[in-house]
Amino acid sequence: MSRTKSLRIGAGAGTSDDRMTPALDLVERGEIDYLVFECLAERTVARENQSKVKNPDKGYTPSLEERLSMVLPSCIKNNVRIVTNMGAANPIGGARAARKTAKDLGLGNISVAVLLGDDVSDIVSKMPELIIMENGEPLESLLPKIQSANAYLGADQISAALTKNTPIVMTGRVADPSLFLAPMIYEFGWSYDDYDLLAQGTAAGHLLECTASVTGGCFGWPGIKDVPNLANNGYPFADVGPNGSITIGKTPGSGGRLDVMTCTEQLIYEMHNPKAYITPDCVLDITELELTQETSDRVRVSNARAHPRTDTFKVTVGYLDGYIGEGEVSYGGIGAVARAKWAAEIIRERLRVRGFQYEDFRVDLIGMTSLHGDNGKRPEPYEVRLRLAGRSYDRNAAHAVGFETRAMHMHGPGGAGGACEPRVKEVLAVKSVLLPRHLVKTQIVVEG
Repeated sequence: MSRTKSLRIGAGAGTSDDRMTPALDLVERGEIDYLVFECLAERTVARENQSKVKNPDKGYTPSLEERLSMVLPSCIKNNVRIVTNMGAANPIGGARAARKTAKDLGLGNISVAVLLGDDVSDIVSKMPELIIMENGEPLESLLPKIQSANAYLGADQISAALTKNTPIVMTGRVADPSLFLAPMIYEFGWSYDDYDLLAQGTAAGHLLECTASVTGGCFGWPGIKDVPNLANNGYPFADVGPNGSITIGKTPGSGGRLDVMTCTEQLIYEMHNPKAYITPDCVLDITELELTQETSDRVRVSNARAHPRTDTFKVTVGYLDGYIGEGEVSYGGIGAVARAKWAAEIIRERLRVRGFQYEDFRVDLIGMTSLHGDNGKRPEPYEVRLRLAGRSYDRNAAHAVGFETRAMHMHGPGGAGGACEPRVKEVLAVKSVLLPRHLVKTQIVVEG
C-alpha cells in the first residue's frame, strides 16, 4: 500500500506507567493517524512472565485496560489505529483483554492483529554456547535461573500485522523505534532495504519513544532550562512524508516545549555509539543528522543515515538473581546523622552475628549520601532517613535486613521513628545475547 499525503504518528506512552490524559488529548486534538503505546522496559517481559505463570490470562501490561478505556472511543471515532507492545509476555491475552474492553465500552466486536514469535525461550534453552554480551560468559551459566528470553523484533513484522487492517496491532517484545517505523513502511510501501528511508523513520521513532521527554519533561531545570506549563505537558507526534521527510511536533496548545534543544537531548538518549545505533531494522548513524527549528514546537529531522541491519536479533534474557531486603528508619534533631550512622553499624553487626551474608549491601542516608556517597564535607541536616538494603540468595537473610532495622525503635540509638515494615523483593535481572535471525519464526494471528 502507498499513499501520497503525509502521515502523522503520535506517541501515547513511553513506559508502562506513563501518564494517560496527554494521549487522549493527542487523539482528540492532534489529528493523528496512528497512536503508538510503547510500554516495555528491559525487565518488564520477565516480570509479566511471572504474572502469566500465576494466571495464564495475564502477562500483558497491567495498565492495558485502563489505557485503552480512556482512548479507544476517540480512536475509533477519529479512525486512529493503535500499535502497541502492551502484549508483553502474553500478546494473545492482551488482545483478548483489548477486545473485552472495547465490548464493555459499547464499541462492538473489534479485531486485534497479534504479532507472535518474540518468545525464544525454547530456542535459547538449547543453545548454552551463546555468549552473554555484558560479561562474555556462556549462557549456560544462567540456564537454571532463566525466566524469559525475548527477541527484539523489527518493523517489517509489525508492518505485516498492519496489513490485517485491524484497529489495534498488539505485539510482545519489539524494538521501540520499530513501533513507529512500521506504519511508515506499511502506508508508504517503503522497501525494507531502502536504508535512507529506514534511517529517517528510525530517528523519528527514537525521538518519539519516550513521549514527554522530547517535549520538555526530562529537559526541564528551574532557572536554567525553563519549560512553560509543564504541568500540562503535551505528547509528541511525527509528520512523515513518503520521501522520508520528518517533522516532530506536539499536541497544539499543550504545555511543555519542543525545540532543537529538547530533541537533541532525547536523540542522544541511550545512544552508546552515535555512528552505530543498532536496531532490528538498521544500524542508525546520527553523526550527520540535522535538527532545524521550523516554527514554534516544530523541528525538522534530516540527514539521518543507516548501515544494513545485522544478521542477528538481540535477545533479552530475564532470570532470577536472589532477593533484596530493605529497611528504613528516621532520626531527627540534634545529632541525627551520628545516630543514624551508629544505627547502621549496629544493624550490620547484628546481621553478622546471626550468620547472614550478602552479595551486596548498601547503607544510605536519604537526602545526604544515597546518590553521591559521603565526602564528609556536606552540612548535616536536622533530620535524616536511614535506608539499609542487602541482596542475598537467601530469602531469610534478605528479610532480616528490614526486621533488624525496624527493631531500632527500641534496640538502638534514641530517637528512632517511622520504621517501615520489612520489605523483600525477588530480583529479576536481565542479560543479553545475540541470536541468528533465521532461527526466529514469527506469526500473525487475528483475534476476532
